Amino acid sequence: MGPIKLGVIGAGSAEFSAGMVRDICTTPSLAGSSVVLMDIDEGRAQTMHRFAQRYVHELGSSVSFEWTTEREVALRDADFVINTAQVGGHSQVERIRAWCEDRGYYRGFRLSAIIQSRFMVSVARDMERLCPKAWLIQASNPVFEGCTAMTRATSIKVCGLCHGHGGEYAIARVLGLDGSKVKGVSVGFNHEIWLTQFEYEGRNAYPLLDEWIETKSTEYWRGYRPHYGENQMSPAAIELYKLTGLMPIGDTPRNGGWWLHQHLETKRRWYGGDGGFDSEIGWAQYLENTNGRVDAIHRAVGDPSVKLTDLYPPKPTGEQHFPLIDALWNDNETVLQVNVPNNGAIKGIPDDVVVELPAVCSHRGIQPIQVGKLPDVLTLNQLYPRLLRAEQTVAMALHPDERVLLQMVLDDHRTKSWDHAVSFTRDALALPEIAELVAEMTRPTHPFAAR
Repeated sequence: MGPIKLGVIGAGSAEFSAGMVRDICTTPSLAGSSVVLMDIDEGRAQTMHRFAQRYVHELGSSVSFEWTTEREVALRDADFVINTAQVGGHSQVERIRAWCEDRGYYRGFRLSAIIQSRFMVSVARDMERLCPKAWLIQASNPVFEGCTAMTRATSIKVCGLCHGHGGEYAIARVLGLDGSKVKGVSVGFNHEIWLTQFEYEGRNAYPLLDEWIETKSTEYWRGYRPHYGENQMSPAAIELYKLTGLMPIGDTPRNGGWWLHQHLETKRRWYGGDGGFDSEIGWAQYLENTNGRVDAIHRAVGDPSVKLTDLYPPKPTGEQHFPLIDALWNDNETVLQVNVPNNGAIKGIPDDVVVELPAVCSHRGIQPIQVGKLPDVLTLNQLYPRLLRAEQTVAMALHPDERVLLQMVLDDHRTKSWDHAVSFTRDALALPEIAELVAEMTRPTHPFAAR
């Protein structure tokens, strides 16, 4: 079908947008497409627009770009929308995290996930007015909760994408296997996916993993100091495999259970080195590296002597956004890892819950593989508890109720007592970042003060 009109919400996210510009410009079947870059930060929107214009000029691409600070301009009559926005950016998330830590919740609480999920729903509701037939591709987190909320609250076609899959290749590297001969299938929820099929040269490769654990893992972990983002073969991942019978993939080992995350020393035990991606050390490294890459993009844009196509070669980044758009729009059929409503794909999971799994994508839409029943021990001990936490966040996003928030706090292993939970909940409701949520909130019959 040729060109599309694409709206990008949160286009000031420089690292993502730079990759997006490369990807659409190197997808021949999308030549002539028009892209509207939207961000509430005018300076960031203009910077990414200049990046796109220069990149297009250097490449001789026919893709056109414009920028705006108005969401409506980006959405009106769009064929596709990519939402990569994070409300308040990292600064707001870190501010809320610090507030929670001061009250005893190491590495934060789920307040930012509620805020972000509500924002995602607002974008989807605007799409119902302005581009009701468009596909919404959700790029920013929380993909699981946000996509579930959007598909329940609106009629918009939603697909969440994440690059936290493909961990079977990391496993293969450690095992010394040829990655080209590896096949893996991972299913579950976003950041909670499990390797249901692991093959090497057409045969079950789990015995090879078992042998490595038995004979080589101890030596591998001796002095284990991985890159802050590497956790696929961490002690945490292997312990979760032993507990469930399936290997956790990608970001999944970062979750697992509270016992992996009590404090920094616990994190060091399970993730090695500085405690992994989600420790205060690992996350600070991530933010520093991310800010460094973003600064490099801004410097390059501001220096006319720099050739952007030299710094950012015109080849696909490996992200799935434009292969998905190409498949849905131009019928270039492909199999991708997606987040879409379950609709019977995984037995025992409600149909209106968004699951992550491989799917055939084409002009006919997104057709997930049929998974069937997963092992009971995995479902009961990992998927259902994770689903309950997601349902609480979705409930707070769609129908905020301070009783639900209080129960979320009471369920948290870091909560010391009823009084601690009540105090934290009451103080959280006074935060300016959730004032809009509080304005819509259902109040209990008996206020906290009367209990």
